[in-house]
Amino acid sequence: MTAELVRGQNQALAWTRLEIGVEADRALTLGAVLVGAGDTALGGAETVALPGGPGLPGVGVPGPPATSHRLAVDLDALPADTTRLDLFLTLPVDAGAPARFGAFPAPRALLVGPDGAEAARYEVTGLADETAVVAVELYRRRGAWKIRAVGQGYQGGLPALLADRGIDRESAHRLAATARSLSAAPAPAPPRETPAPAPAVQGSAPVPSQGSARGPAASAGPVDYTHPRRRPTAPGTGHPYTTPARPAPPPPAGAAAEPVAGDATGWSMEERLHNQVWGMFEDLARTVAAYRGAVEFAEDRRERETDAALDDPRARCGQRAADARATASERYGTLVARAQEALDRDLAQLTAESRVVEPALPMALAGWDSPVWHAYRPPERPPLAVRLGELRLPEAPELRVPMLVRLPLERGLWIDAGRLQDGEGESRPAGLRALAAESAALLTLRLLAVHPPGALTPHLLDPAGSGTAAFAGLRDAGLLAPAPAAGAAGVAEVLERLTRRVDLVQMAVRGGAHDALPPGLDTAGQLLVVHDFPHGFDDRAVTRLRYLADEGPAVGVHLLLVADREDAAAYGPLLDPLWRGLLRITPLPDGCLADPWVRHVWTFEPAGVPAGSQVREAVTAATARARHGRR
Repeated sequence: MTAELVRGQNQALAWTRLEIGVEADRALTLGAVLVGAGDTALGGAETVALPGGPGLPGVGVPGPPATSHRLAVDLDALPADTTRLDLFLTLPVDAGAPARFGAFPAPRALLVGPDGAEAARYEVTGLADETAVVAVELYRRRGAWKIRAVGQGYQGGLPALLADRGIDRESAHRLAATARSLSAAPAPAPPRETPAPAPAVQGSAPVPSQGSARGPAASAGPVDYTHPRRRPTAPGTGHPYTTPARPAPPPPAGAAAEPVAGDATGWSMEERLHNQVWGMFEDLARTVAAYRGAVEFAEDRRERETDAALDDPRARCGQRAADARATASERYGTLVARAQEALDRDLAQLTAESRVVEPALPMALAGWDSPVWHAYRPPERPPLAVRLGELRLPEAPELRVPMLVRLPLERGLWIDAGRLQDGEGESRPAGLRALAAESAALLTLRLLAVHPPGALTPHLLDPAGSGTAAFAGLRDAGLLAPAPAAGAAGVAEVLERLTRRVDLVQMAVRGGAHDALPPGLDTAGQLLVVHDFPHGFDDRAVTRLRYLADEGPAVGVHLLLVADREDAAAYGPLLDPLWRGLLRITPLPDGCLADPWVRHVWTFEPAGVPAGSQVREAVTAATARARHGRR
């Protein structure tokens, strides 16, 4: 049975000797590149297979440009440090021929077993102006090999594709020129006849950001936790935080691997856990994308089959038409059931991993309900990242993935005190502004608690005093900078002081004169918390705030804004760059985050303290003692 793969889906390989085939409506050049750790070519230009070039261990020499290809691969013969084999297609230069993949029907990539039977196929759809594309990849996961439908195109052609795998620019262009020189005399071969495909569904591999193909894929294997764009960092000798990754024991035959906390690359356990959490996010995104793509394909197929049965007006009301509609509905149900089965399997494995990873997260990445907060001790160095809340999708409401952002913050944060989206439309829950202030105060406490004492200085601008209650605990504990003057005068004074600090540090950095900073300048990171924006802000203050949002992060000045965008409508488009530059989060669960990778809309849930817990008060007191003791 031939499985039809959807972009991003994978399938376990039953053999180590196989063939990768290509069928197209015009002659294409087929090539391959051996990839190792760090998503880079193993040996640079020497590990790229092109027609007429030298052979690679375990990889046959591709033929000249043709409409049909077969490339033999022996996975056991590949170099031991090979983690992936990328198979790519490029357009030869033919006079009068289309210069982009979008100008002709999508090519097909085939997986052919040692017996010559076609086991899977992937139609490389969704291409437009690209002139090179990674069609499929063979990759190693826990000692086993899989094939993944990739379909990642490059408008920059083969040089861009090779450069993305770490090959230097000169070598990439030289190889591209070699490939072009082979297009003068293509030797096309007739397409090989293959059995008609019998669809199945699988949803457990990444979906690249260039769109998703419509179609099901074969049911196989557990979810793969290695994302093709994830760039692992190999620990180096002498690094103070180098620790080896914990090897996971191989699973029994036919069983899913047991999840292990820290099963990712990184210099330290903290970094490995951070990378593992984002791997879980990617896996959830791609398995849901595969499920949605399979359901969409099933719906389209049902419509096409029903329309075809009703093309003849004379047969629309007869038994034949009724049978055709019933058959189409039955096929639709079968495809959707297979897609749901694959989704359920992958979600079960991700849920199992979440149960293992969540208790192992360090303080900065843990939820407020984690026991790690009850044994709070001030850290000795800044954390790698911080947790803002959790993310979930409608298909998996019980599976929540921590939302982490790297520190120092590259973008400011905006807690929206305006309208939220619910199932009925736009609404503004009662007390939303107070909830937004509470979220800002709790996030400020977390940022202070996960930094070493004195490493972060928070400033609160609350001209109207509407956030007094929410920030009272931080103010009483002495964790906030001295309160500025009330009203617009206090706003102007704080913004002027921070703007001057940004200017001074920028000049010192650019001039290489770090020791020339004025005495008494606070060299700690600065967090500006603005509550109830734009109350108390005039045009000059708004301009300075925009400057701090743009230039501040690079020199340690970060922004946390609590605002309703509608309240700032009087400024017109002046504030549009500010809103675009901030990361919007909400004080209540809301679908506020769009994912450009696979175009999901994620529901964000802020990190809150469990009802009845005293962890907030305890952490506030401990942070205050550490901060005052340092002084």
